Amino acid sequence: MKSYRVLIVDDEPVIRLDLKAMLEAMGHTVVGEADNGADALQLARTLQPDLVIADIMMPEMDGIELSRQLAKERIAPVLVLTAYSEPEMIAGANRAGVLGYLVKPFREADLAPAIQVAISRYRELKALEAQALNLEQEMRARRRIGRAKRTLIQQLGLSEEEAFRRLQQTAEQTGKSLAEVADAILLAYQVQPETD
Repeated sequence: MKSYRVLIVDDEPVIRLDLKAMLEAMGHTVVGEADNGADALQLARTLQPDLVIADIMMPEMDGIELSRQLAKERIAPVLVLTAYSEPEMIAGANRAGVLGYLVKPFREADLAPAIQVAISRYRELKALEAQALNLEQEMRARRRIGRAKRTLIQQLGLSEEEAFRRLQQTAEQTGKSLAEVADAILLAYQVQPETD
């Protein structure tokens, strides 16, 4: 199993100590510890761990809110280790973006797969977000290229095919992308940008 950098968050020192020993025996590195969610959030922002293992019931900021913030800021996946197994608690953790949920007491045999699943799901989510962002950028670029093509048709009386060929030739000659050439054309003809 791969080694990960882990931040432990629990208001019980004995639990933190046991969990740290268990994680280190598994080959992971505990990069930080906190006894409340507020301190944990600051540590996570600074340390950028691969995983945060947190209790739910803690002072200052509970594990659910901590998980929500970590998910919102895309800092690290959260694996909850808690004594609470009520459906409302699990639903709240799910809504907050928790990627793993283990009920105390737990064993190393339970912890290892939960860690792997949480990190794998987190990586999948990040990959999907990146893919969605790329698609959105590509769609915006295509809209700008279409607008530039229509501008050339209107301003120079070109056919659609001629306008597109002109865009392609300019891109090849200048070493710019079609979107960059389209932006330059829209700027040159003072075409107001559309709101995406």
